[in-house]
Amino acid sequence: MRWWSSPLALAASLAAFVAPTLAEPVLQTHSLNSCLKDSGFSASKFIVRFTPNNGTAYFDIQAVSSVSGHVKFDVLVTAYGYELLRQVVDPCDTGLVGLCPMTSGKIPLEFNLPVTGDVVSQIPSIAYNFPDIDAKARVLINLTETGESVACVEADISNGKTVDLIGVKWATAIVACLALVSSAFISGLGHQNAAAHVAANALSLFGYFQAQAMIGLTGVPLPPVVMAWTQDFQWSMGIIHLEFMQDAITWYQRATGGAPALLLDSLSQVSVQVEKRAVDVAAAGMNLARRHLAPLVPRAVAGPVAALAKRANIQTEFGSYIVYGIQRVAFKAGIESTNLFMTGLVFFCLLVVITSAAVAAWKGFCEVAVRKHWMAHDRFLEFRNGWLTILKGILFRLTLIGFPQMSILCLWEFTQKDSPALVVLAVFFLLGMTATLAWAAYKVILIARRSILMHHNPAYILFSDPQALNKWGFLYVQFRATAYYFILPTLGYLFVKAMFIAFAQHSGTVQAVGFLIVEAAALISASVLRPWMDKKTNSFNIAICAMNFINSIFLMIFTEVFNQPPLVTGVVGLVLWIANAIFALILLLMLIVSTIFVFFRENPDGRYQIMADDRTSFMKSQTHLTATTELDALAATARGDKYGKGGLDLDDDAESITSDSLRRQTDPSYGHQHLGVPSASASVATFANARSPSPASPAMPLFPADGPRSPPRYNDRPASPFGASYRPQSPYGGGGGGYGASQPPASPYGSPPGSNNNPYGGAFRAQNNSSPWQRGAGYEH
Repeated sequence: MRWWSSPLALAASLAAFVAPTLAEPVLQTHSLNSCLKDSGFSASKFIVRFTPNNGTAYFDIQAVSSVSGHVKFDVLVTAYGYELLRQVVDPCDTGLVGLCPMTSGKIPLEFNLPVTGDVVSQIPSIAYNFPDIDAKARVLINLTETGESVACVEADISNGKTVDLIGVKWATAIVACLALVSSAFISGLGHQNAAAHVAANALSLFGYFQAQAMIGLTGVPLPPVVMAWTQDFQWSMGIIHLEFMQDAITWYQRATGGAPALLLDSLSQVSVQVEKRAVDVAAAGMNLARRHLAPLVPRAVAGPVAALAKRANIQTEFGSYIVYGIQRVAFKAGIESTNLFMTGLVFFCLLVVITSAAVAAWKGFCEVAVRKHWMAHDRFLEFRNGWLTILKGILFRLTLIGFPQMSILCLWEFTQKDSPALVVLAVFFLLGMTATLAWAAYKVILIARRSILMHHNPAYILFSDPQALNKWGFLYVQFRATAYYFILPTLGYLFVKAMFIAFAQHSGTVQAVGFLIVEAAALISASVLRPWMDKKTNSFNIAICAMNFINSIFLMIFTEVFNQPPLVTGVVGLVLWIANAIFALILLLMLIVSTIFVFFRENPDGRYQIMADDRTSFMKSQTHLTATTELDALAATARGDKYGKGGLDLDDDAESITSDSLRRQTDPSYGHQHLGVPSASASVATFANARSPSPASPAMPLFPADGPRSPPRYNDRPASPFGASYRPQSPYGGGGGGYGASQPPASPYGSPPGSNNNPYGGAFRAQNNSSPWQRGAGYEH
């Protein structure tokens, strides 16, 4: 075994488990590319297949030559930059018509060429078994008389084995989706802590898959194994090939004034090279194409090809076409580049529709199951009572999952302009999704600041109110309560990466530098702030950030800015594939094991440590204190909630980005003008100076005494410190802890606090010296 093959032995053994086994070993190529300026030989179709078992090579070539005379072929075969084979071939010795002597003009060739045994023995066996081998054959055409090189052609060699496998795509997709569904099911059973951990890990894993797909979408020249590996995760960006869908998208594009690309339909007439060279070389080929494309490309193909040449990532060189970046991914997925945006958009919309239908169907099934006594009446009770709010939260979560995908595709569509209708859709979805997530992040920050102002703890309202938790929890439940704001840098991180991918397709170096800076910032922020909910989740996400940063370093190496030997580039590509394959397998196993344990443990929440923000106490306290309407009212008042027709609504669920809530929150005089109550600016100071240090006054018992009392007059009600809406007077507003009241207000439930008529007065408080609303919620100390 040669020296260079031993470092690949481990990788080859790993590849044996994932690469398909062919009936016989084969080396083949499907494209021929010029490697010499003003080359006198080119081919629009070039198919060569070598089978060592029978010692023959099959050729099918449609070539154009400007060389005349006797020539010799200097053949060089390399793998990962290392020379495997070098041989000089005289076409006159093989009796090839049209090549001995070579004549100018079109040269159609189709023949079988015998290969001697000594040549076959020089090719190592690993070349037939290693997936996505980075091998190429270069042929210099030299004049026999002078030895002058008049043409140079180059072909990439493949052995038909790859790590781009449909099984890997299905396995990763099923595990990620089942983990998300499992977290929702576990949450419905009431195990909020376990559900939050499973959902957080599933979302992080899904984000890692999208980061892998983003590497493939860059315009950086990638080794074949890296291209194939990243292609396994393009499903996470909605890049999935369905033939009937492609036909419908092509029709829609034509109907809206676009010109669909037809590159995949022209493969029998043109040669397509999946780019592995620097983009500046491809640009040089474009200059040559402008002079030579017209006489070389058939008229039937010239129209679609000319349209393709105007697009961002396909360059023309002597009738062959180079695809790179986003169009490289589309070509390898069997999708026309002009259909790529609509493909991702359609799959995102299908995901939203199918998920909404599934949630509605589950709601209907639960109601039928309860009526038929198939299921206990209290099972999934929270979901059945507030399923619409939960559905809103699920749709927000899907928007967050699809944000990287749609940001990249929408921004890229702005550079392509496939049709006016597609550009309008890109604008609508990009602005809509960005505004939706920005509004949701704003609401989370508003709720957290309100909780801090009222309770000195952001977790109190964020986790005690089911409306806020079910609707906005997707943005903050994976973080600790004090890091509720971290969703903003997360969204910024995703959007910046999307801009680099979409707008810098022509410059792989710019993309690589941008990725390096962004991933370094993400790793430093995650390591210093550690914003996730607990130590294990922080470790899980920091490991993902570290792997993304390492991948960005590899991406910089692939740009060849360091002028490293080709062997180094090939080895780095193998390291990227092996390292990420092992890392992804570990993450998948961790997620699978944790999900299985949750289902088979009697108390899934007990497997996870109690979070430092004490969110579990708030959630359980809220759950147990909703037995009666009266207790609901008391809990709402103690937390400072609105309580009316809509029930508990701490997060202003009725408000939206299109309502006048923004004006109520930004205009201090709006509450006075339209609600007849004092403005927020006039009451904040009073509220801040006089509010109680706890959600409820320690002087009040849990259940007020009965007895008729007059309800408080409207003028006696304190102004809301937020100016957003009116809140009723708290029955706990005693003299020492009311919302700014100097005198104890009249209680609508019975005797005032401290009166002799109160049977629960001093004795109850003597035994319970802390408020029942505070016990178990982190207020004892």
